[in-house]
Amino acid sequence: MNSAPPLHEMGAPAARPRPALGFALAWATFCVLLITVGVQDYLRQGGTKLWQPLFWDGSALLVASLIVALQWRRAAALDGNLQRPWRWFLLHLRVLPIIAPVYVAVVFALRHGVYALLGQTYDHEPWSVVFRYEILKFCMFYLLFAAIVFGLRSHAALNQAQLRLARERALTQEAQLLQLTQQIEPHFLFNALNTVAATIATDAELAERLVTQLASLLRAATDLARRPQTTLDEELRLLQAYAAIMCQRFADRVDLRFDIDPRLGECIVPTLCLQPLLENAFRHGVERSSERTTIAVRAERDGERLRLIVQDNAGRLTAAPTDGVGLGNLRQRLATSYGALAHLNLQALAQGGVLAVIELPCVS
Repeated sequence: MNSAPPLHEMGAPAARPRPALGFALAWATFCVLLITVGVQDYLRQGGTKLWQPLFWDGSALLVASLIVALQWRRAAALDGNLQRPWRWFLLHLRVLPIIAPVYVAVVFALRHGVYALLGQTYDHEPWSVVFRYEILKFCMFYLLFAAIVFGLRSHAALNQAQLRLARERALTQEAQLLQLTQQIEPHFLFNALNTVAATIATDAELAERLVTQLASLLRAATDLARRPQTTLDEELRLLQAYAAIMCQRFADRVDLRFDIDPRLGECIVPTLCLQPLLENAFRHGVERSSERTTIAVRAERDGERLRLIVQDNAGRLTAAPTDGVGLGNLRQRLATSYGALAHLNLQALAQGGVLAVIELPCVS
């Protein structure tokens, strides 16, 4: 048997990808661009050994990539300080006086080593100049890196907070709907028992059959009421069981018809949404009319909208109609689940009777 998924699964947004992938792609793009610029600058200055700029920039980027990877992993431990940017940057940059000279030393040691293996000498400015210039370059790079990491991790933290908030709201909404759904169960039981009680004095045998059917109906209603939403097929199954009891009581006074598009069976609807409408048709139509009453239950689709209809030819609306427990509860549940996207309308028909229509999004 199919059932509706929980609201926190239906309404919550999907988890967004982690920022690591985006940063890795950005870093790879940066490396390619840096090497391309370095090679072009080398060729523009008349260089002919293409491997040299590739090796110079490649060695620098290799060591920088190791530092970036380590610092990215370390940045996750600082996420608790994202709400305080100055503290986050202070904690992130406090290692800069250590890693900057280490970076320069490792890069140039790597270059000297490779050149020595090739039987060549790697010439450069005096070490004092090299360290000042390269450390300054690395500090500028590291500050840019820290700013990008802060932006990415702040964005990821904001997304996660929004996701948690959406899930919490969905769980709260589900709890409210479940409470409203369970509120209608005692009301349903009270009215159903009144229906059976009305037959005891006049037809004890019928009353006994109705009690048996009512017990089965209430077991099904209790199980269904544990879920705020269900499929239209399940809702109609319960409604038809309720209708069977009512039709036995008013066997010679009611003609009940169902006109349901079978393709709509998997559409999600509020649990016990049709029962109050059918109950009103019996209470205010069949019970108060001496003529045979016709009740029609229909379900139809109009684009992306689902329309559930209960119509009778004997009911009446007062000049200023007020909702009872069942209809008031139903309106609350529609508003909680769908907001302005769903509504319940009651309309007095010119030829007599009442048209009750629930309109809501068609979702399966």
